Amino acid sequence: MSDAIKKVCVIGAGTMGAGIAAQVANAGIPVLLLDIVRDPADRNAVAAGAVAKMLKTEPAPFMSKAAAKLVEVGNIEDDLARVAECDWIVEAIVERLDLKQQLYTKLEAVRRPGTAVSSNTSTIPLGHLTEGRSEAFARDFLITHFFNPPRYMRLLEIVSGPASDAELVARVSDFADRTLGKTIVVAKDTPGFIANRVGTFWIQAALNAAFELGLTVEEADAIAGKPMGVPKTGVFGLVDLVGIDLMPHLQKSLTETLPKDDPYQAISKIPPLIGTMIADGYTGRKGKGGFYRLNREAGKRKEAIDLTTGAYRPVITPQSLPGAAAKGDLGALLAVPGTTGAYAWAILGQTLSYAAGLVPEAADDIVSIDTAMKLGYNWNFGPFELIDKIGAATLAKRLADEGKPVPAILTLAGERSFYRVENGVRQHLGLDGDYHDVVRPEGVLLLADIKLISKPLVKTASAALWDIGDGVAALEFTGKMNALDGEVMALIGKAIPIVTGKFKALVVYNEGKNFSAGANLGLALFALNIAAWGEIEKLVAGGQEAYKALKYAPFPVVSAPFGMALGGGCEILLNSDAVQAHAESYIGLVECGVGLIPGWGGCGEMLDRWRSNPAMPKGPMPVVAKVFETVSTATVSKSAAEAKELGFLRPSDGITMNRDRLLADAKAKALALAEGYQPPEPPVFRLPGASGRVALDMAVKGFQARGLATDYDGVVSGFLADVLTGGEADLVDTVTEADLLALERKGFAKLVRDGRTQARIEAILETGKPLRN
Repeated sequence: MSDAIKKVCVIGAGTMGAGIAAQVANAGIPVLLLDIVRDPADRNAVAAGAVAKMLKTEPAPFMSKAAAKLVEVGNIEDDLARVAECDWIVEAIVERLDLKQQLYTKLEAVRRPGTAVSSNTSTIPLGHLTEGRSEAFARDFLITHFFNPPRYMRLLEIVSGPASDAELVARVSDFADRTLGKTIVVAKDTPGFIANRVGTFWIQAALNAAFELGLTVEEADAIAGKPMGVPKTGVFGLVDLVGIDLMPHLQKSLTETLPKDDPYQAISKIPPLIGTMIADGYTGRKGKGGFYRLNREAGKRKEAIDLTTGAYRPVITPQSLPGAAAKGDLGALLAVPGTTGAYAWAILGQTLSYAAGLVPEAADDIVSIDTAMKLGYNWNFGPFELIDKIGAATLAKRLADEGKPVPAILTLAGERSFYRVENGVRQHLGLDGDYHDVVRPEGVLLLADIKLISKPLVKTASAALWDIGDGVAALEFTGKMNALDGEVMALIGKAIPIVTGKFKALVVYNEGKNFSAGANLGLALFALNIAAWGEIEKLVAGGQEAYKALKYAPFPVVSAPFGMALGGGCEILLNSDAVQAHAESYIGLVECGVGLIPGWGGCGEMLDRWRSNPAMPKGPMPVVAKVFETVSTATVSKSAAEAKELGFLRPSDGITMNRDRLLADAKAKALALAEGYQPPEPPVFRLPGASGRVALDMAVKGFQARGLATDYDGVVSGFLADVLTGGEADLVDTVTEADLLALERKGFAKLVRDGRTQARIEAILETGKPLRN
């Protein structure tokens, strides 16, 4: 169905419009980006400037520079008729109803009938937008509310009207899901829709209570952040991130459009301090600072604002929350005496009861509201999942005891939970009082659902093997940050004979926050501190053995990375037959950054990748130099598309835009490879030897002379160069894969004994930042 949309037009090249255009281009779809004419001498300057700015922006709106070439710029005065070339027109101009309607009048005259037209509005009801429009226009119109930044925020709220063509809405939804990678939440045509309505209420309630209870911003964020399962920034940090100056606009819009008896009206107020901050340019991270700031005159000291005086002071670490309250036990958090429990209740009591009152006004079911808040505001749990942690009856009783309204859905739930698992299926409570299955979109396969109905085939402390159906097994990492250790390698050893005997193929996949951050450095540092060199060398050898066993297994192995796939997490990709990567995959061999070199076959696999690249110059040295450059600098791709450019992925490897579709796509790729599968032949190399090492050493010395590499970087790079150039071999010798693995083990063993490497490992574990020693 999504094939029906082959070209998109975005009108409005501001932050949101340009970001939407970039995401369309990231998906490989041509996009026409139009804006007003500001300079008669350069009529496309506004749109062109937006594209140029995005190419310099971090985090990057484009997944690769090649994607930017798919964006064609123009202007509304000269090029509006070209919308007839497009299958979907996205309006993303300023939030003014009169200007939007003027644009729609012009669009009616030039667009092709049946072309979808949508507004990215976050505040204006659809009924207002289509007022006065023709029946044909109203039939093709909908709201597609993206979240900022469009590349990284998965939520897309879709609002259709009574006149909207259901088939057209389904076509846009399918395209946004499969091609743009969005999770679709169907919202009602109500002010603020779902996420912004609940999110704005939540922020307002949290800010008000902090001022009223006399909390510091640090205390407020410590209570309203991690313990409640919302972003670690907390509320004040989040407002700094999105922009303090956005608050008055959202407040004005909602107070003007919501009914006068809506609970938001009673709490909606902008404290005088916030008005002063905005006037003084303290609008958050995009301004001079916000509730937090970096005082550059004091050596970039982090400071926080005093909510009473308005003066900045050094950040103060708040007192730790007691016991279970710090670990997400909401009952314990609400029971903490004093301002801590009072502040938690002020936020949760108001926000959760408000969200509960929005079914069915803003959404038909609780799942939509929970999904919107998890994906739109990065909450770990949706409002109804949070209510389940407290207990619907407990929440209702406390509201009633305080003389506050109790939402009907809380009364309906009574002593029951809003979610349950029945016969291996997750269900939610409906407005009819019955439980209904949580239905996944067609083509979505989640390991979390499989776990509800089955047990692992085999497991260790850090990994598990699952049957995901159709003759395919899935290898899951389960340790902290999905770090890799001996338990993972042991599981691989157990999995291979199981898959060989009962399955067609294996997928390496998990549903953590990251695919894998690499080897478990914490365990490695412990072993180093007690001089357990043998254990380290055993782990390196065991990893090589496990990864090569996967590579040469009698069945295809497809890895499905997402998020970070670093170090050993990258090496398992390199040793797989194929990769189906989520578009947001950040892949790299980062060992040199911690004073090591790849130890699980990454060096040989990268050499093999680049020598098969037809664009590489002939001879062994260009390939060696390319791999050396990438690995010695610990380069990490900023997307799956860039991972192909860096050689971490093959040209034939797949990219999935929607995270929820990754497992299904990887499974399909594995089954396609299983037909007539034959393991690969081990590679052999001709490498430059000593002359190549001299050339690489000269390059490193050049970087050191310019201050771009430290002395120890040179030492580490020397060991890497030794592996990549073949050790003692030269051009007349054949270097086998086993030879390169032996060189990796040798270099790794020497580096890990060096105190400077140990200092780097300790620093990365303590600070998360590389040590430049």
